[in-house]
Amino acid sequence: MKDSPLYHTVRVFIWWFVVGATMALAVILLQGGIREAIQAQGSVWELKLVELLTTILGGGLLGGCIALILDRIKKA
Repeated sequence: MKDSPLYHTVRVFIWWFVVGATMALAVILLQGGIREAIQAQGSVWELKLVELLTTILGGGLLGGCIALILDRIKKA
């Protein structure tokens, strides 16, 4: 099970998903996006939170997908 191609693919995707999400969060922190979300009031706060979460999720998906593509190219 440990050497199966599916296990390797999932492991590579999860690792680079975490790296991509962390990088997206770092960029948001540097640009002051977290402060804007904290200072927002009412329903705007919820909107900002959703915006931040989708950005972090998008960074993770981008990192994971690029890693899978490069892994396939490396194997070929």
